[in-house]
Amino acid sequence: MWADRPWFRALPRQVANRHAFCRTRAAIPEPGGQAHSDSLPAELPQEALAVSTAPSHAGGVAAPADNAAHPHVLTDAEIFGAHEGGKLSVHPTAQLQTARALSIAYTPGVARVCTAIAAEPELVHRYTWTSRLVAVVSDGTAVLGLGDIGPRASLPVMEGKSALFKAFADLDSIPLVLDTTDVDEIVETLVRLRPSFGAVNLEDVSAPRCFELERRLVEALDCPVMHDDQHGTAIVVLAALRGAAQATGRGLAELRVVISGAGAAGVACTEILLAAGITDVTVIDSRGIVHVDRADLTDVKAALAARSNPGGRTEGLAQALHGADVFLGLSSATVSEEVVATMAPDAIVFALSNPNPEIHPEVAARHAAVVATGRSDFPNQINNVLAFPGVFRGALDSGARRITEGMKLAAAAAISEVLGDELDRQHIVPSALDPRVAPAVAAAVAAAATAEGVAGTVPAEQL
Repeated sequence: MWADRPWFRALPRQVANRHAFCRTRAAIPEPGGQAHSDSLPAELPQEALAVSTAPSHAGGVAAPADNAAHPHVLTDAEIFGAHEGGKLSVHPTAQLQTARALSIAYTPGVARVCTAIAAEPELVHRYTWTSRLVAVVSDGTAVLGLGDIGPRASLPVMEGKSALFKAFADLDSIPLVLDTTDVDEIVETLVRLRPSFGAVNLEDVSAPRCFELERRLVEALDCPVMHDDQHGTAIVVLAALRGAAQATGRGLAELRVVISGAGAAGVACTEILLAAGITDVTVIDSRGIVHVDRADLTDVKAALAARSNPGGRTEGLAQALHGADVFLGLSSATVSEEVVATMAPDAIVFALSNPNPEIHPEVAARHAAVVATGRSDFPNQINNVLAFPGVFRGALDSGARRITEGMKLAAAAAISEVLGDELDRQHIVPSALDPRVAPAVAAAVAAAATAEGVAGTVPAEQL
């Protein structure tokens, strides 16, 4: 895996905890096999969404169809076969084939380690996998484009997320789906489980509850917590916008941005774009522009209105996009070609709704200089897997107690800088499979944590 590769070994970080006896194993192909993706079903072309079923063979899973001519078409046999038994397993890191080995790994030898940790609690980071373990937590209320499908149905997604942590950052990860939507109960559960993990990745929790949940967990836990649907998206969007601005010869501060969608991703994207120096951001929800004179705003949207829409616009998408430099689509709402045509010259269109972009990228390209989507079958895919593995790797490597805005900005800068001379209007962010990304992001995040004073003390044995 990645830990065996020179670019990963060269990353300034704590090495994988070789004293721990267990590791998660991601049941996904190595490079050269099927492509990884943070949300694979949502990134496939339309024909792949209505999957075909190959004839089944006696007593087993149907044989994969020959899809050489249609590489994006998946069969039920491939999909269900890959998920049968789950996508994760746990395997020991120590050989347990002799009585002596058993005595070292378990009783009586393990008691010596337990006694040492009881006397010096910080040793838990050296002698267990805790500081390398990410809990992927969901209540199943906002899963992909499926909505509130509950914790059990969300588990395949959380297993996939854990697999991505292992594949891209060599971090162990455990999916935890909770059979409650009560914020108090979720916080209490994770506080009680805190000795068992090193970080929390919140996933697929519905808005507006996700904002309170993340805030309270950050306050309650002394470890990194990040809702990836918010901040992973925001980090990659900022990275892509940096690339798009550079490719069109502009600075971020020059851009006027319109964001369609005021949910988890929309709010986080607004915050990070403002933090990055963009001063003119207008946000639109299902009722129009989010502005200070609206009486129907939630507390989160009211705070957003106070910091955005400097032009005082009060109507809808058409008014907001007229003369705008950037359209950022984060909702299922569509935008017409006629409206996109009114944007400023060298417009930038990020149509990120999955599986159906707000406007077809080929149509948008008639009027925009740069077009990006969330799908893998068009140029400029904006995929969270560019961010979250490296962000958590860097946070854990540095012993950070939380993930700050500065660490997120550093992650976005690192992603955009990976391309170097490869950057152009068709390549504003690296591929989701680019092996340079995770170590670059991890190093940048760890450095930012140290600079901002949130890094912890890393045991010398783990450097």
